[in-house]
Amino acid sequence: MTHSRFGWLAVAVAGLALSACATPRMHTVDELNSASLACGLTYGELIQDEEAKKLLILFRTKPTPEHRHCVHQYARRNHLKMVVLDSVQFPEEAN
Repeated sequence: MTHSRFGWLAVAVAGLALSACATPRMHTVDELNSASLACGLTYGELIQDEEAKKLLILFRTKPTPEHRHCVHQYARRNHLKMVVLDSVQFPEEAN
């Protein structure tokens, strides 16, 4: 009986180790827009870059704590790290 318990424990530990190393995948624009809307944001305010798949970028000026919390939960569920860009200044175009 003790041997079979050890086997189940080993399987459980291995499963946790593998889930901790889960590689994030690229989400489609539709998936990101759906998450944006679910969090009270608009289209295009959640971005995932091909070269930094682990990052979920919240691109919104002064996001509320509720927005941040919702996006953070989505990021955790999908093995992503949330990054907030809330004050971006673009250079003026030369005329």
